[in-house]
Amino acid sequence: MAPESLSLDRILNEITTTNNLAALNHTLKNGLPKESRETILSSPLASGQDPLTVLDLRQNTLGVLYILSARLNAANAPVPPPMVVAFCQSFIPEQARLAPERVTLLAKGIVRLAQHYNNLLWAIEPLSLLLTRYPPDLTYLTTIHAIFVQTCLTANQPVAALPVLSVPIASVSTAVSDLTYNDNLVYHYLGGVVFAVLKKWADAEEFFEICVTAPGAVPAALQLEALKKLRLIQLISRGEVLPLPKYAHTALSRIFKNSIYTDLVNAYPQNTERLHLLMDKEKQTFTTDRNLGLVAQVIDRAPRWTLKKLTATYVTLGLGDIARAVGIQSEDDVRALILSMIETGDLSAQISAAGTVTFSDPPPQFTRAEVDAVLLGAQQQSGLLEGLEREMARSRDFIGKAAKIGDSSWAAAEEDMYAAMSSTWADSESMFA
Repeated sequence: MAPESLSLDRILNEITTTNNLAALNHTLKNGLPKESRETILSSPLASGQDPLTVLDLRQNTLGVLYILSARLNAANAPVPPPMVVAFCQSFIPEQARLAPERVTLLAKGIVRLAQHYNNLLWAIEPLSLLLTRYPPDLTYLTTIHAIFVQTCLTANQPVAALPVLSVPIASVSTAVSDLTYNDNLVYHYLGGVVFAVLKKWADAEEFFEICVTAPGAVPAALQLEALKKLRLIQLISRGEVLPLPKYAHTALSRIFKNSIYTDLVNAYPQNTERLHLLMDKEKQTFTTDRNLGLVAQVIDRAPRWTLKKLTATYVTLGLGDIARAVGIQSEDDVRALILSMIETGDLSAQISAAGTVTFSDPPPQFTRAEVDAVLLGAQQQSGLLEGLEREMARSRDFIGKAAKIGDSSWAAAEEDMYAAMSSTWADSESMFA
């Protein structure tokens, strides 16, 4: 009778009889020899029975978590996939949070099991259940976040990650999840990749910027990769790059300045010849960085942004003039480009029969829902102000102080206030200039 089996029998007895979960967690974590703990936890009972068929997946969450995570990461301890899904559907989160490192191990084991069956798509459901049920709410960052998003990308199902990515991270607690500094970087980097794949440029820009600007003594290599993608996405969606926030690590900008991406930014969008030369010359670099697809989109959209810049200078232009300016040989192709930009709302213009393009400012467009939302917000703010005024009017202290203050004092106070505001606006003007 193997000592591992005897040990697991004793562990199973403690799991099913103890009411002190903290003590049970201590036993499971520290009561077994470190070098053989995973082997013991992934072994069968002395009778040969599978311990997971004896335990209640819900009531014995903590014990099942230890055994299941060990089995999923062991070489020869298979777990039926339906049992994994059943546990992720039924576990008690409060029990699981006693062992956050085992939850991380479980998530990795789910991916490993899916790879074993050559069906990574299967892992999305249990990981999604685990991620949405484990933390107090989805605003808490966990180690499962990055594992889940990476699985969605690898399985070619980026849309499956959107419900999680749509919830901004507001809480970080190592008591909830065994997080490291890199978990935040990896999650937001992968989230940016998902949004970029789906061409949700504004969201991608936000996620990459969060990754780039995460504080640290020295910039991480992943932050530089995020900065490369951030700049490419800004070129695609804006036609130009924006300054990084002041709290971003200054070393990142210096490193980026010495890269080939700076040449791309400087040539964009008018110098199409230079852009294509860079694409051909640095194709291997862009491929290694996994940015070749983004660079191709950057160059593809260059004529649009060149045309957009022309509208700031000219009111009318001929199709031939536009073709030369944007680097397109055919007037028919230019006409198709203009019509496409008009259709997508990127340009407000008219093309005459003679081939003259007249640009105009786009008319403001608001949907009924947007107008209603603004009005509702104004009504709510008005209600809050009225409530504050009523509360202040009821305050005897406020009434007494107001009665003691003369008109001249109020006038002086107002003058000081507006003088300070004027000074502030003057400072702002100098910055904007």
